[in-house]
Amino acid sequence: MKRPTVLLIATGGTIAMTPRADGAGVAPTLDAADLAAAVPGLMAAASVIPVAQARKPSASLTLADLTAVATLAREHLAGDVDGVVIAQGTDTIEETAFVLSLLLPAGKPVVVTGAMRPPATAGADGPANLLAAVTVAASPAAHGLGPVVVLNDEIHAALLVQKGHTALTSAFVSPGSGPLGLVAEGRARILLRPAAPPTLAGLLGRAPEELLADLSVEAPPPAVALLRIGLGDDGRLLAAAPELGFAGVVIEGAGAGHTPAPLADTVSRVAARMPVILGSRVSAGPVFSATYGYPGSEIDLLQRGAIGAGMLSGLKARLLLQLLLRAGADAGQIRAAFAVCGG
Repeated sequence: MKRPTVLLIATGGTIAMTPRADGAGVAPTLDAADLAAAVPGLMAAASVIPVAQARKPSASLTLADLTAVATLAREHLAGDVDGVVIAQGTDTIEETAFVLSLLLPAGKPVVVTGAMRPPATAGADGPANLLAAVTVAASPAAHGLGPVVVLNDEIHAALLVQKGHTALTSAFVSPGSGPLGLVAEGRARILLRPAAPPTLAGLLGRAPEELLADLSVEAPPPAVALLRIGLGDDGRLLAAAPELGFAGVVIEGAGAGHTPAPLADTVSRVAARMPVILGSRVSAGPVFSATYGYPGSEIDLLQRGAIGAGMLSGLKARLLLQLLLRAGADAGQIRAAFAVCGG
């Protein structure tokens, strides 16, 4: 029986970091071939094709980097490759997985993985995470899930996964649902199968190849502010957003999507000039739409022109809005996209 073939794309991150010569911490130096060579049993799980895409800490990745990864993955998935693994830093894994879910169809497996501990650290988790990720990418059971995140032998959906701890190897969680499955005894075991996530091309009625080409244009994406609202916030950052050159704003409101009452008029003024997305600073649960009716409540803010983020975190809502604006979506398409993606 022919072994599955998996493309391994390395972009840097803790999984690829080694100590600096000056002793000042670690930095990304290893490429995809180095990562693959360090994992016992990897080639028994699949025939791995390593590709070094970048050597960056994940906080330095850009939408241009992710578009390039998506384009490379799409090209190989259209051929004989059975799945794709992207190895990167854990700081922005949830964002990468979400962007890839918007740019790639839910067909062959696409898996994002990384490590919480550098390779030279006692108990380094990179090799085990990479083996588990390749196992999932090579598994027919993982077809149709859309891009997923695999760490600590758990499989998480791109829509819901979050980094929930700064240090533990069990850092990744999916609040409200839990993981889709796990890797045990060398096999991917899928316990939950979500509906196929919508792609940006499908939302906009565009050809995927054409859309990726448009998104690959070498220019900064439209700037979108992400503002977390705290007790007594006076809204001056929100009010300044249009003059600061932002093309949109995502608000992480309190509770189910609320702001202090004095901010409501500011939301009205800003929403008249650019998209304002209303999310929640709470780690799980949807933004409400029809429960609270006081000034600054979700009913009030939505009536003033804000667009509900649904189940999307502020981080993911920001990326969706950036991609929509970059693709030239109009106000109606933006509102419809959040209605679909936010659930």
